[in-house]
Amino acid sequence: MTYTIGIDVGGTFTDIVVSGDGGGTITAKSTTTPADQSDGVLEGIALAAQRLGLTTTDLLGRASRIVHGTTVATNALLEGKTAPAGMLTTAGHRDVIEMREGLKPDRYNLRMAPPPPLVPRRLRLPVTERVRADGTVEVPLDTASLDTAIDQLERGGVQTVAICFLHAWRNPGHEHQAAEAVRRRLPGAYVTTSFDVLPQIKEFERFSTTIANAAVGPVIQHYLGRLGSRLKEAGFAGELLVILSHGGVASVAEATRLAAGTALSGPAGGVAAAVALSRTGLAPDIIGFDMGGTSTDIAVVRGGQPGLSGDKSVATARIALPSLDIVTLGAGGGSIGHLDRSGLLAVGPQSAGADPGPACYGQGGQGATVTDANLVLGYLDAANFLGGRRRLDGDAATGVVAALAAELGIETTAAASGIHRLVNSRMADGVRVATVRRGVDPRGYTLLAFGGAAGLHVTAVAEALGIARVVVPLAASVLSAWGMLNTDLRIELSRSLGQTGGIDTAALQAAFAAMEDEGRARLAWFEGDVVLRPSADMRYGEQVFEIPVALDDVDWRSGTLAADIAERFHAAHERLYTYALRGQDVVVVNARLSAIGRLPAIAAAASVPSAAAAAPKGTRRIYLDGWVTVPVFDFPALGAGQAIAGPAIIESDTTTVLLRPDDTARMDPRGWLDMAISLPD
Repeated sequence: MTYTIGIDVGGTFTDIVVSGDGGGTITAKSTTTPADQSDGVLEGIALAAQRLGLTTTDLLGRASRIVHGTTVATNALLEGKTAPAGMLTTAGHRDVIEMREGLKPDRYNLRMAPPPPLVPRRLRLPVTERVRADGTVEVPLDTASLDTAIDQLERGGVQTVAICFLHAWRNPGHEHQAAEAVRRRLPGAYVTTSFDVLPQIKEFERFSTTIANAAVGPVIQHYLGRLGSRLKEAGFAGELLVILSHGGVASVAEATRLAAGTALSGPAGGVAAAVALSRTGLAPDIIGFDMGGTSTDIAVVRGGQPGLSGDKSVATARIALPSLDIVTLGAGGGSIGHLDRSGLLAVGPQSAGADPGPACYGQGGQGATVTDANLVLGYLDAANFLGGRRRLDGDAATGVVAALAAELGIETTAAASGIHRLVNSRMADGVRVATVRRGVDPRGYTLLAFGGAAGLHVTAVAEALGIARVVVPLAASVLSAWGMLNTDLRIELSRSLGQTGGIDTAALQAAFAAMEDEGRARLAWFEGDVVLRPSADMRYGEQVFEIPVALDDVDWRSGTLAADIAERFHAAHERLYTYALRGQDVVVVNARLSAIGRLPAIAAAASVPSAAAAAPKGTRRIYLDGWVTVPVFDFPALGAGQAIAGPAIIESDTTTVLLRPDDTARMDPRGWLDMAISLPD
């Protein structure tokens, strides 16, 4: 049998999903190893092999494809552990990344210090050259100034260089000349140009994205190189792919070249899973609610399609590459409860992470985390955590929660309940940011809960939002890894056109033809089918910001091509903002093309046969506005169609679901728990 393997490295656990070509899926979890994530990856693969009755070498020898989601780039940016970077730029423009369009993250905070740039000013070096906005060369590249700048970079000890010249989106000649010179003089350096990363107008976004790419490039290169070598030594001879922020996967070479595109690599797998489940009939409109050990990621899928954004920030870095529109909160099972400056209870964003982890892990954690509070409240079975591979320390959890309770002057149970309720409130607010603030009414959506911690919180979050339906898959704790195996190869390309006063169809067709050639060339190694999806960022002539418009079904040979494209923009604008101005000129700002290589589908995450209703495996005392005794059901033992009335606990080795009073749940044959939430009238 041949296998495909999905790997999702989270803040606390590394999730493994193995799917066989003859059907069937098995899962495994290992502890994430922040110092070297490949250690946790290899441990997880070894655990999965044991479950299959194979050795690690046997499993990897039979694996045709591994798809990996990693937080290496994200962690490097958040922790300030990026590679020493330098920048070459047009003389007079070295401070673009500090001016940041004149805006601060909190623009009304007068005392807010400016975010520190990823490249210090002494290593942002000017080069004499100038290209005009129409692509003509006004000042040729001065090789003497270029050599002087490279000398300074060499003395500065940089490991990576970003090259960002003015208007290179129109004419990249000078950038490519400079890149050749840097590679010749600094042969060990990682070199990246703005044209190769983001060939679009708007200097700050282009410069910032390129610098972020340079800063994390060596980190990603080292990690993926080490992981690839270790997998090969262990017997793997198949394709290693990496999921990128836009939800598609790419080769290691592509992920290394576009390293900033891995900044949302892990969460992207969860959105891919939501899209895949939508196609199987779960629902067309889904809110993905992924609560792990460190954070909660929220994404909206409308009509089976996820939203994309070109305006994402990680730490202080603006990354304008196309990425899934995900709202991330510092709220997870490892989030620490503490007193804020006002003496009030707060939860997160500080997290216990994987090391030392929550106090109940017995690894020296000192903070009262959400997981500790859930154990104190009786929601977790201390003896059945990770299927019994790790026993939770109830005394340690009670101790840290009691210490926080003493600071607050309340009882231990009240403090634990406060942590639980407060993190629920924070996550409900996060869903509102992803929906209500963007004109979406969440009440008509299905809330899809996954990640190891989501099941204990999702019903309360749904009730707070007025959402009547919640779905928790049997494979909830590893659903992101499963989603990585249900997406395709994807290359995102863009070209800025600089058009004004209407749509220049000849220029647009030329841009798409060039991108098609590039997309096919970058997927030349792939032997499967390649699909091309064109789109454009468009606006009215007097507007500042543009909106994305799909152009999949456009007839490019039509005599009314410009009018057809304009009408698609009017319709999209009307859907978003309720009006269209059909008498105004329409401007195409960026042409975009998605080159998609179709990968084979894998088995469903789980399927449930019909069976007699499973009886509760026991009871447990839990806290729900008072201590009550509730039945406890074995999640994998539930038969298709079995219904359960709350309050109840439904648990597996890696997932625990809290069903609240008056809520009901039914086991769907496709492998998920379908819950109806009791909402107030």
